[in-house]
Amino acid sequence: MFIQTEATPNPATLKFLPGRDVMTTGTVSFPNATAAARSPLAARLFAVDGVTGVFFGADFITVTKGDVHWDGLKPGILGAIVEHYASGDPILSEAPAATETAAATGPDSEVVEQIKELLETRVRPAVAQDGGDITFHDFDDGVVYLHMQGACAGCPSSTATLKAGIENMLRHYIPEVTEVRAV
Repeated sequence: MFIQTEATPNPATLKFLPGRDVMTTGTVSFPNATAAARSPLAARLFAVDGVTGVFFGADFITVTKGDVHWDGLKPGILGAIVEHYASGDPILSEAPAATETAAATGPDSEVVEQIKELLETRVRPAVAQDGGDITFHDFDDGVVYLHMQGACAGCPSSTATLKAGIENMLRHYIPEVTEVRAV
């Protein structure tokens, strides 16, 4: 198995591409080892000393590290991924929670539908290339609240991405939007 790695804008995260599907629908974030208990792959990754976060996208795995160097950490991560796929274990031992998937539930206003469509078609594909995800959380009194995951969470450039990129685009296409904030 050949696993490619890619740097992300967040120096504390690295994107791993195993060359096969990771998640068939949605995304899932594991901010700590306790949350990883429901994923055999995430549990293996957290067993590598220095791993502090794991995120699964459609065809990639983003790993966040603590105060250690990637040179010493990458071999253990690569080994854990290869071991997982060789085992035949599922990625998740249970389905992702509704808040972790991209699926929308319930009726939304026309403005919220427009926001979600722009996020889905223009923003999410771009941030997935950087090993992260941004999902809609809420729209209230002109303010769009977004949840940042994977490489986007804690990234030094995330504020610039939100303000200069996403906020400007949403304000351009949807006059009701006045601001974008991370939750």
